[in-house]
Amino acid sequence: MYFDWLNTFLEVAREKSFSRAGEKLHVTQPSISAQIRSLETHLGHRLFDRGGRKVTLTASGRIFIPFAEESLLRFKHIQAALADQERTPRGTLTVSANDSTALYVLPLLITKFKKKYPRVVLNIVRAERSKTLAFVLDREVDFGIVSLPIKDPRLHVELIHEDRLVLVVPAAHPLTLLECVTLSDAAKHGFLVPKEGRRRELIDHLFVRNKTARRITMELDSSELLKRLIVAGLGISFMPRINVIDELNQGLVQIIDVKGVSIPRNLALISRNDMPLTRAGNAFFASATGSARDAAGSKKPVKTKA
Repeated sequence: MYFDWLNTFLEVAREKSFSRAGEKLHVTQPSISAQIRSLETHLGHRLFDRGGRKVTLTASGRIFIPFAEESLLRFKHIQAALADQERTPRGTLTVSANDSTALYVLPLLITKFKKKYPRVVLNIVRAERSKTLAFVLDREVDFGIVSLPIKDPRLHVELIHEDRLVLVVPAAHPLTLLECVTLSDAAKHGFLVPKEGRRRELIDHLFVRNKTARRITMELDSSELLKRLIVAGLGISFMPRINVIDELNQGLVQIIDVKGVSIPRNLALISRNDMPLTRAGNAFFASATGSARDAAGSKKPVKTKA
């Protein structure tokens, strides 16, 4: 039995489609079908019902899923153990983060890491906070970078970036003329907001807590587009300060201090407590946090040369 068959089986089970599984795995549908047939022949059981447009698991297929997942996990552990025999960290790491973090925080971490460990390949998955948490817990990625707080005991959580949400307005906005701006003053103007995610939750909570209604003019799924619309004068929004440093220096936007409003936006590197890090994983952890994680999931300072 080939491990490729198991990976293909799990992808078809997730996607409920041979064609979509092929797109995810970058192989043709006939190849997917051939692998599934070979696996079914080897096991002597049909794993999928192929009637209609949707592929569904048979009873045998449902029984087989946890065994396939465990086999692939053990195979990855074997690969990691063999790779760790080599002195220099290498291999592939996958990190998940939302759009904003991927654009403005990750590049700094990646540049620092790749200068020291050029043989490690980093894959970036852009996903909202809830999906990133799920990816880490499901072992689909090695690390996630998400906003605090995180209280899941299954996760190792390490603060790596401190920032805050600030009110960003176009350069010539009327709010820039006021000596003191309250949340009620800001609420008189149209807000651009994220469609979903932790930042949307924080902004909504701010207005609910202060019993202040605001007018939402547009919901967007891209932080970069939201920022461009602010520059174009189409609205205002609370954004991480790091996102607008360049526009602020160019005089395209201004940051408004809102009386009584302080919204921390601290980011943490997360990984599973029960998953020992590979040599490459520990190198990335150390590069991002300044400490090394031991096998039990705790950390210790990284020794530096005097």
